[in-house]
Amino acid sequence: MAAPSSEQVIESQRQDWNRVAGGWEKWDRFFDEQMAFLNHRLVADARLRSGMRVLDLGSGTGYPALLAAQAVGSTGGVTGIDLAEQMLEAAGRKAASLKLSNITFKTGDVTTLPFDTASFDAVTTRFCLMFLPEIPKAVAEIVRVLKADSWLSAAVWSAPERNPYLKIPIDIIKQFVDIPPPDPSAPGIFRLARPGDLVGMLQQAGFVDLSEYEFLGDVRFSTADEYFSSLMDIAAPIQNLWMKLTPTQQTEARQRIIQTTAQYQKGSAIALPIAVRMIAGRKPG
Repeated sequence: MAAPSSEQVIESQRQDWNRVAGGWEKWDRFFDEQMAFLNHRLVADARLRSGMRVLDLGSGTGYPALLAAQAVGSTGGVTGIDLAEQMLEAAGRKAASLKLSNITFKTGDVTTLPFDTASFDAVTTRFCLMFLPEIPKAVAEIVRVLKADSWLSAAVWSAPERNPYLKIPIDIIKQFVDIPPPDPSAPGIFRLARPGDLVGMLQQAGFVDLSEYEFLGDVRFSTADEYFSSLMDIAAPIQNLWMKLTPTQQTEARQRIIQTTAQYQKGSAIALPIAVRMIAGRKPG
């Protein structure tokens, strides 16, 4: 069977993320609190300050675009772009509730950005680039829309073994159905997990002052059941694997996930480790 085209991959992803938009909105406060440290790191690495014009790629329901809008203030502005219009509708509702008038959201493909050359003072992106079918093309677009002497900051998932938060359900689903090893060059959760993968692409595109740091943390849930519920509500790639199971297999897999997750009890919470690659680079002046 021929590999799907880039257009087919993008359309499939649009449908996937629209499907889970309601789940992201449902869990919004929880993940806003749990992932705040990543959003603040991205804003810091992009050197955001008052008056800047910022582009956020793969904004989803507004991360870290909403924080960026607060950072640049009323004299600046943020544009968030994402494939999934339903995710962006949720982001728009959040912006309105926060009374942020300096942020707009636009549906689109980040590999063909609908913006003028050198029109942004910074670009941020969280958990987006690894899902793109043509990452170098997206990087070239980032270079194009950035002004000289401006920064990109990006977050992508690190290696599976460093991320029990994501690895546990995938490993357990594999106990029931045969899932072939992922093509290392194909879009996916861990596409840019190896050290130097994204940095190498950025360097080739002309970025300088590059940095890469594996940022360790955890996501905390009150119970293993809460973790499972959130996973099934928001994790589109894992949902796609889950749908390969029969109802009986799903019941057994759920129990195994909950049992495995309970091993990460820390005090009164379930603390699931995560590891994120934080990458920053400057377009030279």
